[in-house]
Amino acid sequence: MINLEQLCSEVRQLAIETGLFLKEERNHFRRELVEEKNSHDYVSYVDKESERCIVQKLSALLPEAGFIAEEGSGGMTDQPYCWLVDPLDGTTNFIHDNAPYCVSIALRNKNEILLGVVYEVCRDECFWAWKGSPAYLNGREIHASTIDNLNQAFVELGFPYDAERFRPFITRMIERLYGKVGGLRLMGSAAAELCYIAAGRFEARLEGLLGPWDIAAGAIILQQAGGMITDFNGGNTFYSGHQVIASNGKIHGDILKIIQDLQNYWAK
Repeated sequence: MINLEQLCSEVRQLAIETGLFLKEERNHFRRELVEEKNSHDYVSYVDKESERCIVQKLSALLPEAGFIAEEGSGGMTDQPYCWLVDPLDGTTNFIHDNAPYCVSIALRNKNEILLGVVYEVCRDECFWAWKGSPAYLNGREIHASTIDNLNQAFVELGFPYDAERFRPFITRMIERLYGKVGGLRLMGSAAAELCYIAAGRFEARLEGLLGPWDIAAGAIILQQAGGMITDFNGGNTFYSGHQVIASNGKIHGDILKIIQDLQNYWAK
């Protein structure tokens, strides 16, 4: 039987150590070594080295667990547990020396996410939760906001990299939200932004075509803080990252209705 509280404590320490590595590397970062995985989707030697270290140390913590990591470590496995790792969520922000960017680590079994840790480097903020616990920020319990109307809702957006394919959906989504909500922001780090909803700083976030490593840790932190996360149909396929609506729970139905009205524009 895994002690999730103890394991979460060890993962927090690892995430913070990795964050310190990211901060040090940012001080002498060489932009010419950045690779473009897809159009406007970047990876650096920092992503790869931080992932290598994380995987090595997590393997020692829980040898029976497999890995799904953004830069290719591991893969879908038959092991009873699986780590989902994003060693640097917000790579484009990191490249441009812009906040936020973070380390995201989650553990799941075959049915659900068991724990999540997100360390946001720029603000030195560590968010965490495990199944059945409260959600925490630097040791302080956090809760999603109680805002219950769109007019006051502060909403985060994320855009897929394939602009031509998804432009019709994104354009209409902005048309439906702009001027109808309290504010819109593009911040560039899904993991950190889910935690910002958990901490009551935002009320919702919408994005498609993420990876499971982008949202796993932030999802359980948000849920344990009283928030809600679903796919565009209100279901649980959000785990894949393909379609994600995250909210404080109070305005989830309103956001869901807007997105469902636009489903015909979502590229298949």
